[in-house]
Amino acid sequence: MGETILVTGAAGFIGFHVARRLLEDGHEVVGLDDLNPYYDPSLKSARRAVLAKYGGFRFVERNVADRDGMAALFAEHRFPYVVHLAAQAGVRHSLVEPQTYIDANIIGFANILEGCRHGACRHLLYASSSSVYGANTSLPFRTSDNVDHPLNLYGATKKAGELMAHAYAHLFALPATGLRFFTVYGPWGRPDMAMWLFTAAITAGKPVRLFNHGKMRRDLTYIDDVTEAVVRLVARPPEPNPAWSGDHPDPATSRAPWRVYNIGNSEPVELVEVVSLIEKAVGRPAVRELVPMQAGDALATFADCTDLERTIGFRPHTPLADGVARFVEWYRDFRSGEGGSPS
Repeated sequence: MGETILVTGAAGFIGFHVARRLLEDGHEVVGLDDLNPYYDPSLKSARRAVLAKYGGFRFVERNVADRDGMAALFAEHRFPYVVHLAAQAGVRHSLVEPQTYIDANIIGFANILEGCRHGACRHLLYASSSSVYGANTSLPFRTSDNVDHPLNLYGATKKAGELMAHAYAHLFALPATGLRFFTVYGPWGRPDMAMWLFTAAITAGKPVRLFNHGKMRRDLTYIDDVTEAVVRLVARPPEPNPAWSGDHPDPATSRAPWRVYNIGNSEPVELVEVVSLIEKAVGRPAVRELVPMQAGDALATFADCTDLERTIGFRPHTPLADGVARFVEWYRDFRSGEGGSPS
């Protein structure tokens, strides 16, 4: 394509990797981020510095909830493609600061939708989450499943985003694809997520807190696989499903150009197994602190990615042991001040 693509959340974990890959593929990228202090802004600045080395990158520091600022950005560029990855993330933080999730994930996404609508965007991809599956217990999670019972506000805002995107796809023929990410990890990851927290604790000889006594099962998905899936989907805007019926509605498709996909490794593991792999990579034993289940958490996640593979001929596949080893190697380099390879 070689056209200018807007990537929101470009200084964030997934946004950084997607923006970098698009730049390497020859695209011009406008990367937007507000560099908020939800976690250490110096990590976001380090990601931004990597992207700044590419000649086709332009950085815009702006909050997606800034209506006038977002309208001005879309009026300036009229982006043909938008990859919207900016959000207030974190399930547990939504119990403490709920308003930030409304501002970023609802109001901010409304501004993105309006910009795409008036800018004649040819494809909007946006981050949803496995959290939309909420209280569902039938595994694996399929995009054809009903997702009306979120367990936390974060999941509720992500489901709301899918519904908002559908409304714009229906009313304005805006092609929109929702990306249900399943526990993404890897180099340049977030410090508030388990992979980083466990690695930091084990490296420092501090206790690792394992909720539900380590019996939680997560479908951990390596960042390179996520990036590959997202980049392939950019050039595959959804088509209306002519077989869709309001009598028996398929939750994953529509008469409108709208679609949702799971992006997961399809191999859930218990957190105790994750700790064991990090122990091996770090070279020292963990101090385990087994604690009860925490409010808002799901017991297990497990992605069915059949639809994704059918559409783009690819599905996440990196073995967890390989991904953990790569993350620990990067973490050690980064913490030592040597930077570390983002690949």
